Amino acid sequence: MKKQWIKQIAFPLLAALIWGTAFVFQSEAAVHIGPFTFNTVRGVLAFLSLGLILLGRDLWNKRKGNKQEESVPAEKRNIKALLIGGFLCGTVLAVASNLQQLGLGSTSPGKAAFITALYVVLVPAFSLFFGKKARALVWIGVALATVGLYFLCITDTMVIETSDFFVFLCAFCFAAHIIIIDRVSPHFNGVELSCLQFLVMAVESAVLMLIVESPTWEAMLACLWPLFYVGVFSSSVAYTLQILAQKNSNPTVVSLLLCMESVFAVLAAGVLTGQWLSSREWIGCVLMLIAVVLAQLPKGIFKKKTE
Repeated sequence: MKKQWIKQIAFPLLAALIWGTAFVFQSEAAVHIGPFTFNTVRGVLAFLSLGLILLGRDLWNKRKGNKQEESVPAEKRNIKALLIGGFLCGTVLAVASNLQQLGLGSTSPGKAAFITALYVVLVPAFSLFFGKKARALVWIGVALATVGLYFLCITDTMVIETSDFFVFLCAFCFAAHIIIIDRVSPHFNGVELSCLQFLVMAVESAVLMLIVESPTWEAMLACLWPLFYVGVFSSSVAYTLQILAQKNSNPTVVSLLLCMESVFAVLAAGVLTGQWLSSREWIGCVLMLIAVVLAQLPKGIFKKKTE
């Protein structure tokens, strides 16, 4: 029971805390380096971290004489399929991460976190294209999230800021990333797939970095800690915690806890940078958080129990 509690509650809460505080470090890094440089370094650090985990696992299994491959279905050892899945996941993640980092150059960390959280209500909407109908609560959540975005993003002149628009687009990409992960992850080892997707993200970001930006070692050293935190903790550690939490657990409970990253982001921004939101923006945050919760509530929760 204690082990199940740690896996289903403590792991996702810790992942949400890491992701939420990462918005502050991403915003700090945006002052020194461009988004493509940031995500190149982030992807490399995540790839190396996860690679070391996989290497340690293999060495441990070899030392103990564990024949792990024999217990893995043949399709999970399909290297070609793994490469294709990793390429798709990594490409979408690269687009999402770079759009998010572009937005963080101008918007506050807490605001960016809540707009990014819109992916939670976008996922069931996108699922319609795969023949999965959304419940009434989901559409109510979408409506509330739209109103919340209005309070968060629309200025007095009725114009959406460019930085907010970038983060808004990244929410769509993260929703697509979740759907792709949902379809391909059952066929592969989760850590291997994550390791490969970060490699793809790093390579694709590096190409754009060399074309658009002119990174310097001085600039990267100026934000060394934010790069390390996001690359190692926010990417490799938090994603691993998410994988462990979702294995044989209640997905609704885990998803709700992971959505707490938005709350942690606002709190972290206020404590570490003093960037507290205005009253209008707080209203938007509350509405979006309600939308996130409604979208993840289990089916029939408001129905009366009958004998």
